[in-house]
Amino acid sequence: MQLAVNIAVLAAIYALISCGYVLIYRVSRVLSLAHGELMLLGAYALNTTASLFSGHPLVAIAVSALLALAVGGLVYVLLMRHMTGEMVLAAVLATIALGILLRGTMVLFWSAQEQHPLALLGWDNASIAIGASARISSVSLALILVAAAVYLGLWLFLRHTSWGIRMRAAGQNPLLAAQRGIGLHGIYALAWGLATFTGGLAGMLIACDSALDQTMVTIGLKAFPAALVGGLDSLAGALIGSIIVAAAEVLLINYVNPLLSDVVPFLVLLAMLIVRPWGLFGTKEELDRV
Repeated sequence: MQLAVNIAVLAAIYALISCGYVLIYRVSRVLSLAHGELMLLGAYALNTTASLFSGHPLVAIAVSALLALAVGGLVYVLLMRHMTGEMVLAAVLATIALGILLRGTMVLFWSAQEQHPLALLGWDNASIAIGASARISSVSLALILVAAAVYLGLWLFLRHTSWGIRMRAAGQNPLLAAQRGIGLHGIYALAWGLATFTGGLAGMLIACDSALDQTMVTIGLKAFPAALVGGLDSLAGALIGSIIVAAAEVLLINYVNPLLSDVVPFLVLLAMLIVRPWGLFGTKEELDRV
């Protein structure tokens, strides 16, 4: 039972992060390799807002989430917009450079010391019993619930709102969408904002569940295989891929060697690239464009 709980928590973490990879690629056809750093920035934002709004934890969380949304939009407006029309490799390299810049900037502003935003919020991470043999922390339970809410919200947004339909249209055929009067730059900025928002939520919850430090970037990188395993142009694929990667990681950690933690996601990815390179729910045509 405890293994199932651990798999569910890790899958929720990967799902929250990997949906950001999918959103950006699905709409703008760019692989963002700065997603881990943007996730970490969301966690540091919560640490700062928790100090600024001491005694008002909900306000601190709301402000940090809105900041994550705004930062994503600014990344597109200030940087990625200028990559429009350039080679795909140029855009990917731009995200790598952005990640390096963000990581260095965060060390300068917040230092590399371990920090604990949950203590600043004034909350306890209580342990909750599940049955007779399993336990889960309250923040881990929140992670699962937030991941479920995010995927439900994204599904409703993409299917039943005008902006969501525009976003899907821009991803499927940007030229035709532009001819129909859809502002592509606004759609791309929204996609980056939503991706950074979901990644920021993941970073905040991970930091509250354990601690906040620079090694959290590794978690963002480990979520990338989950997106690729499911298919880079499928949100459902990101969810299924996250479950597969999380299950493989937890099982091998428990039954083989805990040191395999950072290796397993990429072993799963290599296996998928051999069997089905475009992922479980991806399309072969989309992979060819990468």
